[in-house]
Amino acid sequence: MHYVYILKSEIDSELYIGCINNLKRRLSAHNSKKVASTSKRVPFHLIYYEVYLDSKDACAKEQFLKTGWDRNHIKRNLAHYFNRQKV
Repeated sequence: MHYVYILKSEIDSELYIGCINNLKRRLSAHNSKKVASTSKRVPFHLIYYEVYLDSKDACAKEQFLKTGWDRNHIKRNLAHYFNRQKV
């Protein structure tokens, strides 16, 4: 299985989008400051993920999610999560 995932930083509320084959291990690595690009923004919460059988499909979706248009799409689709956080 391959995963596309979205994390939200507790520090700055920014989103991180990634693609991996072991989601549990990767989330642990992010929160243990073992990922250089996110080490200053821990802790993270997993707010969304999708499962794929093929790594190429998962990585293609990751790239699509990282485009400017789709970042807005993410926020619209996860509005219930973001609105709940503001309460």
